Amino acid sequence: MTPGRRASSVRRRVLAVTAAGAFASHAPSAAQDTTRSDDARPEASRHHLFHPTPRPWLRALSADRPDQTESPYTVDPGRFQVEMDLVKAVWDSDRSGGDEVRTTGWGTSLNLKAGLLDRVDLQFVLDPYVSERVERRSTGAVTEASGLGDLQTRLKINLWGNDGGRTAFAVMPFVKWPLSASGLRNGETEGGLILPFSVELPAGWGMGMMTEVGFVSYGTDGHHPEYFNTLTFGHDLVGELAGYVEFAALVAPKSGAEWQGQLGVGFTYGLGANTQLDLGCNFGVTESAPDFNPFLGVTFRF
Repeated sequence: MTPGRRASSVRRRVLAVTAAGAFASHAPSAAQDTTRSDDARPEASRHHLFHPTPRPWLRALSADRPDQTESPYTVDPGRFQVEMDLVKAVWDSDRSGGDEVRTTGWGTSLNLKAGLLDRVDLQFVLDPYVSERVERRSTGAVTEASGLGDLQTRLKINLWGNDGGRTAFAVMPFVKWPLSASGLRNGETEGGLILPFSVELPAGWGMGMMTEVGFVSYGTDGHHPEYFNTLTFGHDLVGELAGYVEFAALVAPKSGAEWQGQLGVGFTYGLGANTQLDLGCNFGVTESAPDFNPFLGVTFRF
């Protein structure tokens, strides 16, 4: 999941809709064979958090960033992975409500993962620092907030494709914990389910898609569903450099706001088997979506 993306309201999503796995990590390419031989791994089913997978048997690195489409692949049991936005930002001028509202902000995010079993990992998603400024142009009113963002816990369960095959699929239930309310947090418990899927295409292309249903708090009106869907295509470019393009759409029926559509473009660069750099930007294609959402990040495992 994208740290901060599945926040408590549409406005919160505007601030941090980045950070999920570059698709070159989602779907294996010719240069990235994730198949591990069961004959060479006679005790693979016995590996767990306290009995780590040996390094020669590790899968190819796969991250839930930088695109917004989550990866269906899990972290190897007994291994840990850190995925982070070194910096992310947002610029938006929204006139969909009849008045211009300008939003600017920046921050950082973390996704801390632990491999529990061969097909299960546990994730803690946190925005350590977020700064946001919202200005209503008609009145000149300005709202500013900064500090710690939301905290989520996610469990990724791969149903097939973790160790090879043309397709892979996982289920990811998640919960946002009720940290004390602030200008960046609503103080409510929220949660939902993410369903990521990937498939290898001809000519070295990969495709990923994801659907998410999140149950978001509307205060005294209770919790209501929001729907987030993505489609991404990726390909290796030169050497360890890979790229992707993505379309993402958020629909929040209860809010009465227009749906948000974004086009994302990004790149990843592998530094060995356990480290990956990334950068990119999401561009709003509907009035209600953030205009620009650039980011720079890194993933590493140990």
